[in-house]
Amino acid sequence: MRKNRFMKKDNIFPITIEELEELLNSKFENNPDLTISKFEKQGKKAMIFFIAYQVEGNMVEEYLYAPFLEKDIEWNNSTIMNEIPLSRAKTVQSLNDILTDLLIGGVFVYIEGEDSVIAYLISKKEKRSLQQSETESVVLGPKIGFTESMITNLNIVRWTIRSKDLVLERFLVGEREPREVRIIYLKSLANEADVNTMKQRINELEIDVVDDSSVLMQYIEDSSSTIFPLFMTTQLPDRFSYSINRGRIGVLVENSPTALIAPTTFFSFFESTEDLYMRWNIGSFLRALRFLSFILSTIMTPLYVAAVMFHYEIIPTPLLINLGQSRAGVPFTPLIEALVLELMIELLRESGARLPTKVGQTIGIVGGVVVGTAAVEAGITSNVLIIFVALSALASFTAPNYWMGTTARVIRFPMIILGGYLGMLGLAFGLCFLVIHLLKLNSLGRPYLSPLYPLRLQDFNKVFFRLPTEFENKRFKSYRPKNLIRYSREKAKKKKDIDE
Repeated sequence: MRKNRFMKKDNIFPITIEELEELLNSKFENNPDLTISKFEKQGKKAMIFFIAYQVEGNMVEEYLYAPFLEKDIEWNNSTIMNEIPLSRAKTVQSLNDILTDLLIGGVFVYIEGEDSVIAYLISKKEKRSLQQSETESVVLGPKIGFTESMITNLNIVRWTIRSKDLVLERFLVGEREPREVRIIYLKSLANEADVNTMKQRINELEIDVVDDSSVLMQYIEDSSSTIFPLFMTTQLPDRFSYSINRGRIGVLVENSPTALIAPTTFFSFFESTEDLYMRWNIGSFLRALRFLSFILSTIMTPLYVAAVMFHYEIIPTPLLINLGQSRAGVPFTPLIEALVLELMIELLRESGARLPTKVGQTIGIVGGVVVGTAAVEAGITSNVLIIFVALSALASFTAPNYWMGTTARVIRFPMIILGGYLGMLGLAFGLCFLVIHLLKLNSLGRPYLSPLYPLRLQDFNKVFFRLPTEFENKRFKSYRPKNLIRYSREKAKKKKDIDE
């Protein structure tokens, strides 16, 4: 009967301290960060509650707890508000208002028998300024990045996902040096089987220490032998909240600025939150361009090697003449020529990434021009191959995710070798092997090539292209969210003028 009373009306006061504590714990899924302190004086009971990482702890202790317990004042709302004049104080009767204010740094005082609670907004201020992500660059949308502080990251998540339905489950991983790990999801959306799988994998870890979220990913992903990333990594809270709101599960690790997202698919690594901020047709074009770039990055240089060594007939005659002239002074076979040039590009890229930013940019641009020009003049390589290698390198950089771009560059080397020894037959064998390998992969138990396999045509507009907003009223079915509908399609189609 008590639960029915809470559900029927939003104003639940007056109730007992025990009832309020039970209600708050049920609403926040027994969140360990929900701090509840109970007191009793002269037959009256009181309770102070707040979310620990959302408020300034020292300020709460000094300006609220101390005067509340030490001053000889009568415990009622009017007296407490007069004697403890913290800024932005107010009384709240609505349960929804209480839950909302808790998420943004509210501290509440409830005196048993009163018809409202006293609310103080004592939000936590960040210790240092937040910075842009170093590994994920965006043109449109929020640019703030996660930091190494778990408290800061949780604060950011709460600010970006202001829902009382958000669950942040806490785990300690590491026997020698325990570190805090948080599993974050929306209870009304995330698939329960996926949540339980993630909890089980983290609970069963028996390791000394988790150095970073990327290390944790290697321990809990479905396959450790594949070169393809099975969990999404991101430093952008914007991308993190986007995934959580689509029914996926996020993981934060203490002392790591990178968050994990699961389950994921192969195609989700080519999505960008910028696609949402653009017109649907432009976003679709850019997404298709990224898919094409990945394919070109993988097969462009191997295709050149296979054609020059085995299949002259597929090269147009004018181009074949120019190609023969450019390779006239090259002493190496196309296979060795391509491998050496690809290795030089990788050395330049890696050295540029490890050097300070300004020096690294100079090394990447000047070094590429100087080395390429010198290689052609020395007769080590041909002009045509430099164009192919440069285009392959540029294509690999279009992937929004660093891991997938690196995967494309690594795959290119065995494909070059197959093309150099077996020609087009070798390329066909390599591509078939990749497809079969991708078909066998799973991410948190979900098919990695979904919605292509198993085939779900209704999810194609979530992966390969975008549609106008009135047609995107459903969530990605392949993730099996509890609630598939985002909004009413009929209402979205209606356009009303301001005077209607």
